[in-house]
Amino acid sequence: VQLQACGGGLVQAGGSLNLSCSASGLTFRSYAIGWFRQAPGKEREFVAGIGRNGNYINYVDSVKGRFTISRANAKFTVYLQMNSLELEDAAVYYCAAAQRSYVAYAPRILNEYTFWGQGTQVTVSS
Repeated sequence: VQLQACGGGLVQAGGSLNLSCSASGLTFRSYAIGWFRQAPGKEREFVAGIGRNGNYINYVDSVKGRFTISRANAKFTVYLQMNSLELEDAAVYYCAAAQRSYVAYAPRILNEYTFWGQGTQVTVSS
């Protein structure tokens, strides 16, 4: 199983980035996908999650209204559109997969995710 996160970069505060997570080696439509982030000196935290069929979505409160998660099962890809980026959004962003073959929700707990991508750096400048 491989999860490949990409799309990070350097952006000014208020700007936008679109991250993508491409998966291979798993039955993609049976997995919820989550985005997590980890800033230096901080624990990895949940950012957004999407259920296996895209109907269940949840966000951490700090990104609601600014970030949008979506998925294209035919492309084995999940996206995280990040708008109005703030300095506090700077971190390494990881995508992860949790098997949820029979339920629609996406967990918020890090330990419920089995497979992880390598991370993509998001840097926000003032």
